[in-house]
Amino acid sequence: MHTLLVLAHPRESSLTAQVADRALRRLEAGGRTVDFLDLHTEGFDPRMSLEDEPDFSTPGKVCSAEVRAHMRRVEAADEIVVIFPVWWYGLPALLKGWIDRVWNHGFAYGVRPSRLSGKRLLWLGLAGGAEDTFVEGGVHGLLEHHLTAGISRYCGVEDATARVAYDTIDNGADALEAAETALDDFIAAPIRA
Repeated sequence: MHTLLVLAHPRESSLTAQVADRALRRLEAGGRTVDFLDLHTEGFDPRMSLEDEPDFSTPGKVCSAEVRAHMRRVEAADEIVVIFPVWWYGLPALLKGWIDRVWNHGFAYGVRPSRLSGKRLLWLGLAGGAEDTFVEGGVHGLLEHHLTAGISRYCGVEDATARVAYDTIDNGADALEAAETALDDFIAAPIRA
Protein backbone atom coordinates (compact mmCIF):
# COMPACT_ATOMS: atom_id res chain seq x y z
CA MET A 1 0.00 0.00 0.00
CA HIS A 2 1.43 3.37 -1.05
CA THR A 3 0.20 6.49 0.76
CA LEU A 4 0.46 10.12 -0.28
CA LEU A 5 0.55 12.07 2.99
CA VAL A 6 -0.20 15.75 2.40
CA LEU A 7 0.51 18.47 4.97
CA ALA A 8 -0.78 22.01 4.53
CA HIS A 9 0.60 24.21 7.31
CA PRO A 10 3.35 26.84 7.16
CA ARG A 11 4.77 26.27 10.67
CA GLU A 12 6.94 23.21 11.30
CA SER A 13 6.24 23.37 15.06
CA SER A 14 2.44 23.44 14.67
CA LEU A 15 0.16 20.83 16.15
CA THR A 16 -0.89 20.06 12.56
CA ALA A 17 2.74 19.27 11.66
CA GLN A 18 3.03 17.10 14.79
CA VAL A 19 -0.05 15.14 13.69
CA ALA A 20 1.47 14.70 10.21
CA ASP A 21 4.74 13.47 11.71
CA ARG A 22 2.89 10.95 13.88
CA ALA A 23 0.83 9.88 10.87
CA LEU A 24 3.99 9.31 8.83
CA ARG A 25 5.46 7.09 11.54
CA ARG A 26 2.19 5.14 12.02
CA LEU A 27 1.73 4.56 8.30
CA GLU A 28 5.32 3.36 7.84
CA ALA A 29 5.11 1.17 10.95
CA GLY A 30 2.01 -0.40 9.40
CA GLY A 31 4.02 -1.47 6.34
CA ARG A 32 3.01 1.32 3.97
CA THR A 33 5.38 3.24 1.76
CA VAL A 34 4.77 6.96 2.19
CA ASP A 35 5.33 9.92 -0.09
CA PHE A 36 5.31 12.89 2.32
CA LEU A 37 4.15 16.05 0.55
CA ASP A 38 4.66 19.13 2.72
CA LEU A 39 3.11 21.76 0.49
CA HIS A 40 4.70 24.70 2.30
CA THR A 41 8.21 23.26 2.60
CA GLU A 42 8.17 22.17 -1.04
CA GLY A 43 7.09 25.68 -2.07
CA PHE A 44 3.91 24.72 -3.87
CA ASP A 45 2.32 27.78 -5.48
CA PRO A 46 -1.45 27.68 -4.82
CA ARG A 47 -2.25 30.45 -7.30
CA MET A 48 -4.10 29.37 -10.42
CA SER A 49 -2.21 30.17 -13.59
CA LEU A 50 -3.58 30.37 -17.12
CA GLU A 51 -1.52 27.28 -17.95
CA ASP A 52 -3.36 25.27 -15.26
CA GLU A 53 -6.81 26.81 -15.51
CA PRO A 54 -9.37 24.06 -16.20
CA ASP A 55 -10.41 23.95 -19.85
CA PHE A 56 -13.72 22.15 -20.20
CA SER A 57 -13.44 22.05 -23.97
CA THR A 58 -10.03 20.34 -23.84
CA PRO A 59 -9.99 17.52 -21.27
CA GLY A 60 -6.54 16.43 -22.41
CA LYS A 61 -5.02 19.86 -21.82
CA VAL A 62 -1.37 19.71 -20.74
CA CYS A 63 -0.83 21.54 -17.46
CA SER A 64 2.36 23.07 -16.11
CA ALA A 65 5.34 20.88 -15.22
CA GLU A 66 4.75 21.58 -11.50
CA VAL A 67 1.14 20.39 -11.69
CA ARG A 68 2.00 17.34 -13.82
CA ALA A 69 4.60 16.32 -11.19
CA HIS A 70 1.96 16.55 -8.46
CA MET A 71 -0.53 14.64 -10.59
CA ARG A 72 2.00 11.80 -10.88
CA ARG A 73 2.34 11.70 -7.09
CA VAL A 74 -1.44 11.56 -6.66
CA GLU A 75 -1.77 8.89 -9.33
CA ALA A 76 0.97 6.73 -7.77
CA ALA A 77 -0.85 6.59 -4.42
CA ASP A 78 -3.28 3.87 -3.38
CA GLU A 79 -4.52 6.14 -0.63
CA ILE A 80 -4.24 9.80 0.29
CA VAL A 81 -4.15 11.29 3.79
CA VAL A 82 -4.53 15.07 3.93
CA ILE A 83 -3.74 16.85 7.22
CA PHE A 84 -4.56 20.53 7.55
CA PRO A 85 -5.67 23.29 9.91
CA VAL A 86 -9.29 24.37 9.69
CA TRP A 87 -9.20 28.12 9.01
CA TRP A 88 -12.39 30.15 8.60
CA TYR A 89 -14.37 26.87 8.75
CA GLY A 90 -12.58 25.59 5.67
CA LEU A 91 -9.34 24.67 3.99
CA PRO A 92 -6.24 26.87 4.10
CA ALA A 93 -5.53 28.65 0.80
CA LEU A 94 -2.44 26.52 0.21
CA LEU A 95 -4.45 23.29 0.25
CA LYS A 96 -7.39 24.75 -1.67
CA GLY A 97 -4.96 25.94 -4.36
CA TRP A 98 -3.36 22.47 -4.53
CA ILE A 99 -6.77 20.91 -5.12
CA ASP A 100 -7.74 23.60 -7.65
CA ARG A 101 -4.55 23.22 -9.66
CA VAL A 102 -3.75 19.50 -9.32
CA TRP A 103 -7.18 17.86 -9.07
CA ASN A 104 -7.86 19.40 -12.43
CA HIS A 105 -10.39 18.83 -15.20
CA GLY A 106 -9.36 15.88 -17.34
CA PHE A 107 -7.43 14.36 -14.42
CA ALA A 108 -9.65 14.20 -11.33
CA TYR A 109 -12.98 15.08 -12.91
CA GLY A 110 -14.49 15.54 -16.34
CA VAL A 111 -13.28 12.13 -17.53
CA ARG A 112 -14.40 8.63 -16.65
CA PRO A 113 -12.83 6.99 -14.93
CA SER A 114 -11.17 9.69 -12.88
CA ARG A 115 -7.50 9.06 -12.12
CA LEU A 116 -8.56 9.16 -8.46
CA SER A 117 -11.12 6.35 -8.79
CA GLY A 118 -10.40 3.40 -6.53
CA LYS A 119 -8.26 5.37 -4.08
CA ARG A 120 -8.93 5.76 -0.37
CA LEU A 121 -8.87 9.22 1.15
CA LEU A 122 -8.75 10.65 4.66
CA TRP A 123 -9.21 14.37 5.22
CA LEU A 124 -8.02 15.21 8.75
CA GLY A 125 -8.59 18.78 9.89
CA LEU A 126 -7.51 20.40 13.14
CA ALA A 127 -9.83 23.16 14.37
CA GLY A 128 -8.87 25.64 17.06
CA GLY A 129 -12.45 26.10 18.22
CA ALA A 130 -14.56 23.73 20.26
CA GLU A 131 -17.05 21.52 18.47
CA ASP A 132 -19.90 23.43 20.19
CA THR A 133 -18.79 26.55 18.33
CA PHE A 134 -19.35 24.78 15.02
CA VAL A 135 -22.75 23.47 16.17
CA GLU A 136 -23.90 26.84 17.52
CA GLY A 137 -22.70 28.60 14.37
CA GLY A 138 -24.73 26.24 12.18
CA VAL A 139 -21.69 24.97 10.30
CA HIS A 140 -21.13 21.63 12.03
CA GLY A 141 -20.67 18.89 9.45
CA LEU A 142 -20.52 21.25 6.46
CA LEU A 143 -16.76 20.94 5.97
CA GLU A 144 -16.88 17.16 6.21
CA HIS A 145 -19.73 17.01 3.70
CA HIS A 146 -17.94 19.37 1.33
CA LEU A 147 -14.76 17.25 1.46
CA THR A 148 -16.43 13.85 1.05
CA ALA A 149 -19.22 14.73 -1.39
CA GLY A 150 -18.24 18.02 -2.99
CA ILE A 151 -14.63 17.10 -3.69
CA SER A 152 -13.94 13.39 -3.14
CA ARG A 153 -16.99 11.75 -4.70
CA TYR A 154 -17.12 14.39 -7.43
CA CYS A 155 -13.59 13.27 -8.31
CA GLY A 156 -14.45 9.56 -8.26
CA VAL A 157 -13.21 8.74 -4.73
CA GLU A 158 -15.99 6.76 -3.11
CA ASP A 159 -13.92 5.61 -0.11
CA ALA A 160 -13.45 9.01 1.52
CA THR A 161 -13.64 10.02 5.17
CA ALA A 162 -13.40 13.47 6.70
CA ARG A 163 -12.70 13.99 10.39
CA VAL A 164 -12.09 17.12 12.43
CA ALA A 165 -10.20 17.25 15.72
CA TYR A 166 -11.63 20.19 17.66
CA ASP A 167 -10.38 22.49 20.42
CA THR A 168 -6.73 22.28 19.39
CA ILE A 169 -5.81 25.63 20.98
CA ASP A 170 -7.09 24.91 24.49
CA ASN A 171 -6.72 21.15 24.50
CA GLY A 172 -3.98 20.01 22.13
CA ALA A 173 -3.50 16.65 23.88
CA ASP A 174 -7.13 15.66 23.25
CA ALA A 175 -6.85 16.89 19.67
CA LEU A 176 -3.75 14.73 19.14
CA GLU A 177 -5.63 11.74 20.51
CA ALA A 178 -8.65 12.46 18.28
CA ALA A 179 -6.38 12.76 15.24
CA GLU A 180 -4.63 9.50 16.05
CA THR A 181 -7.99 7.76 16.50
CA ALA A 182 -9.12 9.04 13.10
CA LEU A 183 -5.92 7.77 11.50
CA ASP A 184 -6.18 4.40 13.27
CA ASP A 185 -9.79 4.04 12.11
CA PHE A 186 -8.73 4.82 8.54
CA ILE A 187 -5.83 2.34 8.61
CA ALA A 188 -7.95 -0.42 10.13
CA ALA A 189 -10.99 0.08 7.90
CA PRO A 190 -11.47 -2.44 5.13
CA ILE A 191 -11.01 -1.02 1.67
CA ARG A 192 -14.37 -0.29 0.05
CA ALA A 193 -14.79 -1.39 -3.52
